[in-house]
Amino acid sequence: MTSFASPSASPVSNAVLPREDDDVINLSEYLDILIDRKWLVAGITAVAIALGVAYALLSTPVYQSNLLIQVEDSAPDAKNFLGDTANLFDVKTPATGEIQILRSRMIMGGAVEATRLYIDAQPRRIPLIGEWLARRAKDLSEPGFLGLGGYVSGTEAIDIAKFDIPAALEDQQPFMITAQAGGQYTLAHPDLPGPLTGTVGKLLSQKMSEGTITLMVSKLEGKPGAEFVVSRASLLTTTEDLQRRVQLGEQGKQSNVISVTLEDSDRDRLRRILNEIGAQYVHQNIERKAAEAEKTLEFLDQQLPEFKKQLEVSEDAYAGFRNKNGTIAFDEEAKAILGQAVELKKRLLESEQLRRELRSRFTATNPKVGVIDGQISDLRRELDEIDGRVSAMPVVQRDALRLERDVRVNGELYKSLLNSSLQLRLVKEGKVGNVRLLDKATEPKKPVKPQKPLVVALSLVLGLLAGIAFAIVRSKMASGINNPQEIEDRLGLNVYSVVPLAVEQERILQRIAGGVGGVQVLAITEPESLAIESLRNLRISLQLALMESGNNRVLITGATPGVGKSFVSGNFAAIMAEAGRRVLLIDADLRKGHLHTAFGLPRKGGLADVLTGDMTGEQAIHSQVTPNLDVLTTGNYPFNPASMMLSSALKEFLDAMSARYDLVVIDSPPVLVAADAAAVAAYAGAILLVARDSLTQLGELNESVKRLAHAGQRVSGVVFNGMDLSRRHYGSYGYKYGGYRYTEYKYKDAG
Repeated sequence: MTSFASPSASPVSNAVLPREDDDVINLSEYLDILIDRKWLVAGITAVAIALGVAYALLSTPVYQSNLLIQVEDSAPDAKNFLGDTANLFDVKTPATGEIQILRSRMIMGGAVEATRLYIDAQPRRIPLIGEWLARRAKDLSEPGFLGLGGYVSGTEAIDIAKFDIPAALEDQQPFMITAQAGGQYTLAHPDLPGPLTGTVGKLLSQKMSEGTITLMVSKLEGKPGAEFVVSRASLLTTTEDLQRRVQLGEQGKQSNVISVTLEDSDRDRLRRILNEIGAQYVHQNIERKAAEAEKTLEFLDQQLPEFKKQLEVSEDAYAGFRNKNGTIAFDEEAKAILGQAVELKKRLLESEQLRRELRSRFTATNPKVGVIDGQISDLRRELDEIDGRVSAMPVVQRDALRLERDVRVNGELYKSLLNSSLQLRLVKEGKVGNVRLLDKATEPKKPVKPQKPLVVALSLVLGLLAGIAFAIVRSKMASGINNPQEIEDRLGLNVYSVVPLAVEQERILQRIAGGVGGVQVLAITEPESLAIESLRNLRISLQLALMESGNNRVLITGATPGVGKSFVSGNFAAIMAEAGRRVLLIDADLRKGHLHTAFGLPRKGGLADVLTGDMTGEQAIHSQVTPNLDVLTTGNYPFNPASMMLSSALKEFLDAMSARYDLVVIDSPPVLVAADAAAVAAYAGAILLVARDSLTQLGELNESVKRLAHAGQRVSGVVFNGMDLSRRHYGSYGYKYGGYRYTEYKYKDAG
């Protein structure tokens, strides 16, 4: 027997694998995940793009329009009592205040009522694609869809001139109008005892316990059976909805130009509601100014007779004085004093009048009232000074000056009030406000939503991100091992070899299934395969592991079926034989062993027969299946394989075989599905667990290690089988693991 021992070798378990920086490892891991699941990412992205395209094509276009309103600055022309008084009722307010007026229920509600926006009548379209079909239709469609009547997809249209229902039915389930022949229709609703029949163009009225339903259908285009969904919202609900939808803002800083913008799927309705908002706003502005003018006119109409009477009294007194004393000629000083007195008296009366106006709106402590009070005090003081100068004049001249002053002051005031009254009447009757529509709303030509290129691009980005996220989450949630580094990091087991996925093995399996005889083992048929080259590396690692064991028996098993343990066992045995070792390969899977098919041998007459004593080892072993390789098949599948594995016959047989061969390779059933593996493991010098890429779970490996430990055996290492290098970021010829790269190194053709 040739020994595997090598005195100079160091234990593999003490080997330290170089590690990369954690961040680099993580990036590589994520890159691996994305490459492994590239079709999943591509699929999700494709679905997202398809949904985006469908949305862009099928969604109802939304249009936008706006109108511009200018709030004019109407400053008074006359700097007199009229002008100051006009300022008191001038309705000019900042644009922000006008925006709030525009948004008020008074304006929006008026627009809703004028356009009957609370009535929504639409043909009953086919779900999802109905609107898309209708936009391309040229004629009326035949009602019905998949056996359901009423659905339409053509140019059907309806116009409701009036639709009043009891308040209890507002904002509730819509009504259904069905077109009938001869211009008739039926109106149906769950709360109606039965469908009502009406005629287009004629008023339909029906009394109910909650109130009366009144309907006027002015236009109905559709074939008999076509259905139309008609809903009636309350005025308040529709107004509040319009308040939320409308966008108001000042165009530019302090421009006093307000933009009113709205979006809607119906271009004609969009134009009508915007223009009605503008009309309502302008109308209320005019009415507000007219009302203010009328209120002031009432005040002036009360004041004018009094001022006229005062003027007449002063004129009569001055005329009587002149008749008695004749015309009095004033010197220059008297003329100057007269002019000052008239002006101060006039300003005093204006200020007193203004104060009365302010006191009607503000308290006496208001700052505006305080300013006026100060002006009145100053004017009175100046008048007292002038009166003092007048008192020093001769009596006749003094009386003449005072009388003429009263006439001139009363005349100016009366004239001013009369002018104010005339201008306010013009304001009232002229229906002129301080706002105007600059631009009316028009029907837009192109929709603003959806923006098809943007939707498709966004769906591409979102789909790609969702695909990447789903791939990463699925990879993290999947329990299968994708990286052999996980085995070493999480379980502390040495990975002796990473065996790439052998595509050639599929052809071998097909040949075996096709009945092709002879040896069909990858190591024999495809010795240059990268998987076989990796198993050659296992030979070195295993040689070091066997140094610490007491025999030359190697048990190869797995946690669960399907991990490729028989593939590893057969090819590893063939490789060892190729290296000149005398190798015995035992198929100890007495439940489903199938190694005999790979070597073209009969199953009967194998290990089971040896253990039962029906055959000797020499009789059962197939010698020289390949040079230096003998194979012992399973034999007949026994009914109690676990008991047979615990028999002393197995130990005696293995001891005998160890003496005859350099290496005995035992292929046993999976650890977690049969107790056979733990029984055979007791006689093995080294135990290899085979883990399958993306199939074997860390928990399965951990549990297998525990079960073998309970049997008193320690797992020597792990063979990571079936690594698909084409899914990794190093492409088809390499994979980065443990800081090194696995690459294919093909043999050069001799020719």
